[in-house]
Amino acid sequence: MLSGFVNIIGNPNVGKSTLMNALVGEKLSIITAKAQTTRHRIMGIVNGDNFQIVFSDTPGILQPRYKLQESMMTFVRTAIGDADSILYVTDVVEKIDKNRDYIARLQTLQTPIILVINKIDLTTQEELEIMVANWKSWLPAAYIFPAAAASRFNTDNILKQVIALLPEGPAYYDKNVLTDKNLRFFASEIIREKILLLYHKEIPYSAEVTVEQFLEADDSYRVEATIHVVRASQKGIIIGRQGALLKQVGIQARKDMELFFEKKVHLRLLVKVTPNWRENSQQLKRFGYILD
Repeated sequence: MLSGFVNIIGNPNVGKSTLMNALVGEKLSIITAKAQTTRHRIMGIVNGDNFQIVFSDTPGILQPRYKLQESMMTFVRTAIGDADSILYVTDVVEKIDKNRDYIARLQTLQTPIILVINKIDLTTQEELEIMVANWKSWLPAAYIFPAAAASRFNTDNILKQVIALLPEGPAYYDKNVLTDKNLRFFASEIIREKILLLYHKEIPYSAEVTVEQFLEADDSYRVEATIHVVRASQKGIIIGRQGALLKQVGIQARKDMELFFEKKVHLRLLVKVTPNWRENSQQLKRFGYILD
């Protein structure tokens, strides 16, 4: 039996979540064009006849500006330290030395590194060959794979390489387990994804979602969730004129929940001002960003 933890790291917006969803075969991480879409470390588990891969999607690497981001970077540092192999995702747009500290850390590791150059549909073959050569000079031991995760181009070969690098060991999870997160978590993430898509400027980065009630009936779920914002003015923006924007969040989130849960969903959304929650250790612990 082969089994191992394969942790996905990289800068914001390079396609880490898209890649993990493609490799796992399910949409476990939310995806938008905005930076800092992924805030938590999310595991996705792939089982084969003689292997188990535990993928971890992590927040994009950044310089923290408040405690929430410091906690997000703790997830990244932990992922580098406890991996059996690392999937480092870059793309054809960003510069190699964008995060020199993390590249320097990777250069010192004995852990196998699979380097994925994503979004190759946005460049030419000649430019891609130059990028591959440059990355090879920075990380000579890495296995380098050009890819387009959104269309799943070359993801099969990436998965084969991941399997080839797995150490021998027992399965860590039961074969019917897809992720370490519960349905409440995915309900909150689906709502947060709609906030990222429907609002602009500081609103998505000031918002957090908690699920207050999650009740299962035979044919449906009843979900009550609170959207937390930092200021009263943001509460008004989230709700919108006569509640129109909040209604759109609810409609879109409910539809996605029904697809994900494969049951009818009754969703009720509330909006609450939770001042300075991004700097409040107690609130961050409550929201799952600071672990015991």
